[in-house]
Amino acid sequence: MSEPLTTQDGEVADGAVESGPEVIKRFAKTLPGRPGVYRMYNHKGDVLYVGKARNLKNRVSNYTRLGGHTNRIAAMIANTSSMEFVTTKTEPEALLLEANLIKRLKPRYNVILRDDKSFPYILIAKDHDVAQITKHRGARNRKGSYYGPFASAGSVNTTINLLQKAFLLRSCSDSYYENRTRPCLLFQIKRCAAPCTGEISSDGYDELVRQAEAFLSGKSNAVKTALASQMEAASEELDFERAAVCRDRISALSHVTASQGINPQGVAEADIFGLAQEGGQTCIQVFFIRAGQNWGTRAYFPRADKSVEPADVLAAFIAQFYDDKPVPRQIMLSGDVSELDLLADALSTKAGRKVEVLVPQRGEKRELVQHAMTNAREALGRKLADTSSQKKLLEGVKTVFGLERMPRRIEVYDNSHIQGTNAVGGMIVAGPEGLAKAHYRKFNIKTEQDTGGDDFGMMKEVLTRRFSRLLKEQGERANEAGDQAEKVDVEIDDTSVGTWPDLLLIDGGKGQLSAVQDVLKELGIEDVPVAGISKGPDRNAGREQFHVSGKAPFMLEQRDPVLYYVQRLRDEAHRFAIGTHRAKRAKAALANPLDEIGGIGPGRKKALLRAFGSARAVSGASVADLEQVEGISKSLATAIYGYFHEGET
Repeated sequence: MSEPLTTQDGEVADGAVESGPEVIKRFAKTLPGRPGVYRMYNHKGDVLYVGKARNLKNRVSNYTRLGGHTNRIAAMIANTSSMEFVTTKTEPEALLLEANLIKRLKPRYNVILRDDKSFPYILIAKDHDVAQITKHRGARNRKGSYYGPFASAGSVNTTINLLQKAFLLRSCSDSYYENRTRPCLLFQIKRCAAPCTGEISSDGYDELVRQAEAFLSGKSNAVKTALASQMEAASEELDFERAAVCRDRISALSHVTASQGINPQGVAEADIFGLAQEGGQTCIQVFFIRAGQNWGTRAYFPRADKSVEPADVLAAFIAQFYDDKPVPRQIMLSGDVSELDLLADALSTKAGRKVEVLVPQRGEKRELVQHAMTNAREALGRKLADTSSQKKLLEGVKTVFGLERMPRRIEVYDNSHIQGTNAVGGMIVAGPEGLAKAHYRKFNIKTEQDTGGDDFGMMKEVLTRRFSRLLKEQGERANEAGDQAEKVDVEIDDTSVGTWPDLLLIDGGKGQLSAVQDVLKELGIEDVPVAGISKGPDRNAGREQFHVSGKAPFMLEQRDPVLYYVQRLRDEAHRFAIGTHRAKRAKAALANPLDEIGGIGPGRKKALLRAFGSARAVSGASVADLEQVEGISKSLATAIYGYFHEGET
């Protein structure tokens, strides 16, 4: 169990905020010699660092001595003006809490796991009399058997497709299943046994489910052997049709295992981590081995300072990686990590069983780790090449638009609507690592009844909302690079897109440019460069004109890489806005007017539709007819009638 300790800010007599070793020293005096987690804050209240300790007092006291620190740690100490502490019963518990806080708070000086998306699983759902095979992501709240994780949705879909050929399990929803009167197309192409219409007996289908579970549990050879025996028996009985079905199922199973590339013989359940470092960046490649089969791989690029040792990066990465994921029985690493035994104890505590963390030195396991390292080096090489190309493009953007520095964050805006209806605005963001989709934003136009398709009005609303919120949350724009370095010269993460844009790109000409500049001026923002992109003659791609305040419109050479780059950004903004608009329009089209009536929930809505057939029929019903529906009182019937006949006498 964790216990929070009291904290105090580093205030001095004249009201200024004190920071540095003296502040930390005051905290260290009152700390207990127990395991726990500590957080370091700057004068703005931003979390600088989260750490864990076997002995809080000793660990925090280390920060009070002068000298002997890397630039990263020295900067962290100098900027610390407040601390918080939580004690724990054990050091493994402190490690798990530290990983959770780092993932949630993303402190500047910690190693940060980025791109931490959840993994998909294969689920054989058993909350229905007839089991269903489906892809699953998220909380495991459905009854059934889960198999995974898989590295991507694509690998899950491919595997399910092949498993359907092999085991003929249904993949349709329960409602679709219940309403079948004849087999669907999947039965015709031999992807489903059609239990919905009794084409297979209940016992026969249950046997298929058991075979699928056995295969996914690692008993693939046993399943193949059983199918081979069935094929031979059918052939001897001259039942060639049944023999052909068994043959096709064996072939499908062979494709499942063949498509997985690596199928270790001596490893049943493990995650394999391979680390590579180059050019100040780190790549960690993860292989997922389950049931003796390779279920995919994924490359991660954690954020870490160049001064952090590879062993520390890998240890921090693994602790965060398993914060919200199930832990396998075995974890194989390409190199030693900091406090390996502690990491194993913490993961065993989380899993509720023994977890082995090892660095293989020979045999098949060593080959698997080396393969992961090779993939990590190749992925990092591709990443560095892309980053180098991206840097050249951003340098080109700086030159073309006359910026003071290479842009770290470019925001591109576009609107989408049909004659002013379902209007939306879209913002995409690009930075040193390309498109930053986590920073995309959509804006539902709130004044579309006033703008009536007025692109200028829509853009004004979008920009006003965007920068008003930015000012409220971040305050006035500052030199972000200088603000990060603060009091000590420390290298800045050059992959971050920051919060304030270095360039705004608007799809439009002088009019749109002027409207945007007016919005920024009203908000007191005068140092954000803005450029407009207007279609060229005959709207030909490559003939676009660029509009920048204080300069005549200009064009770029048709083969200029910067032109292609800006075109891609504009097209991505257009795609994002169009997609958002279509989703909004589709939702509006499916909206039921009954949903807008107070007192009408799912049960009463279903009863009304069952009684009248459609919402339109409900709108034409009298109060007396509405009262006849189960669950509809006289007052509610009057309210429903009034909703559809508002204004009538």
